[in-house]
Amino acid sequence: MGNDDAIGGNVSKYIVLPAGYCGLPKKGHLIFDACFESGNLGRVDQVSEFEYDLFIRPDTCNPRFRVWFNFTVENVKESQVRKIVDTFNVVLRVIFNIVNFSKTKSLYRDGMAPMVKSTSRPKWQRLPPKNVYYYRCPDHRKNYVMSFAFCFDREEDTYQFAYCYPYTYTRFQHYLDSLQKRNMDYFFREQLGQSVQQRKLDLLTITSPDNLRKGAEQKVIFITGRVHPGETPSSFVCQGIIDFLISQHPIARVLREHLVFKIAPMLNPDGVYLGNYRCSLMGFDLNRHWLDPSPWAHPTLHGVKQLIVQMYNDPKTSLEFYIDIHAHSTMMNGFMYGNIFEDEERFQRQAIFPKLLCQNAEDFSYSSTSFNRDAVKAGTGRRFLGGLLDHTSYCYTLEVSFYSYIIGGTTAAVPYTEEAYMKLGQNVARTFLDYYRLNSMVEKVTVPMPRLRKENPPPYKYPLLRGPASNYPNGKGNKKSPVNHKDPSNSF
Repeated sequence: MGNDDAIGGNVSKYIVLPAGYCGLPKKGHLIFDACFESGNLGRVDQVSEFEYDLFIRPDTCNPRFRVWFNFTVENVKESQVRKIVDTFNVVLRVIFNIVNFSKTKSLYRDGMAPMVKSTSRPKWQRLPPKNVYYYRCPDHRKNYVMSFAFCFDREEDTYQFAYCYPYTYTRFQHYLDSLQKRNMDYFFREQLGQSVQQRKLDLLTITSPDNLRKGAEQKVIFITGRVHPGETPSSFVCQGIIDFLISQHPIARVLREHLVFKIAPMLNPDGVYLGNYRCSLMGFDLNRHWLDPSPWAHPTLHGVKQLIVQMYNDPKTSLEFYIDIHAHSTMMNGFMYGNIFEDEERFQRQAIFPKLLCQNAEDFSYSSTSFNRDAVKAGTGRRFLGGLLDHTSYCYTLEVSFYSYIIGGTTAAVPYTEEAYMKLGQNVARTFLDYYRLNSMVEKVTVPMPRLRKENPPPYKYPLLRGPASNYPNGKGNKKSPVNHKDPSNSF
């Protein structure tokens, strides 16, 4: 029994009762719930008192994607709590089978395990890999099934299970609110637009106020994240970048003096809130709509693209980098995707940043980094902007594993933690110091007290366009490459 009106189709206080049972629920009739922010669980079938089949709810308006799950379990009873040893000396546990994954390849084959926390132990931790199994199941139309055994240890606790560390829209808003209250004169927050469900599209600008003076030339690093809502490591990496850039670390101060960082950390706030894996509220994979985003169907993407196009046409602005942060469900480590160019020199220059990042971050793999122009990627931010921007600009997708990284010279997988994801973000930010050869400037920097902002200058100097984002104003003469509205990859 459950609530059929649950938002997004998630189960709400879904009580699993034995077949033929008509009474009130008793202790041990497990109660499942996913009707909360970023929750996902569509259906529960009881196999026995100690086994349950769980069905992931597909992304809203798109049945193709079923990967992210996030749900709670409560109302366990004593026989489900204690480790009961039978006559064969076998420890009995409750088994959960997630039976309808939309992907066949998975890091569950390589030791990945679901996350768990409880009311008495609120810190997320991974289940032991020995209790997790990933296999093709004939009982479920030969779909791949992930089964995990879990031993509840406290009757009064509520337990929460998730695919990876959750990072909700509300957590993100609280984080930005806390930064804004610090009133730093080099941190600016602006609402660039709204999602279909009227959630904020936040744009952050981190730079010295001197770089925002009228007429000042700017070297801009543009970073985006969470276009795919279930890829939660993206938000931790992005927070690591932000935390480092606003710090009083000498490297951060030098970067703020020389560069302008524009960051849109959450491009798909509706999908994040609803607990989708890849799509927006309306079922769109936003990272396939950069060519011509709709202001009503893809408003957040439309707003970001408008801003980038205006920066592209400003002679005082050089958009040097675009980095879109994602998480990967089948590969280890952090790595990058880049573009392919006919100009060999430009292609070689594009490899410099990931090579430097590999030197700075032990979890980043240059050997896993690749450069491509696959047709299926034509609508992505990396591919579209790689065809739009000039030869001095570089566009990357930064991927990080949902599971672990392998340190060079070893074969042991080190599972990612929230802190490790954020450390990768810090190392991404630090790498710009090496790329721009600003190392000598660090020694000259002292650490003063941060200045408070006396007034609120706009975080960017580009008024929003009123027309569609796909209508480009004239370019900057020979500096910019021609724009192909249909497929910028044709210019490669």
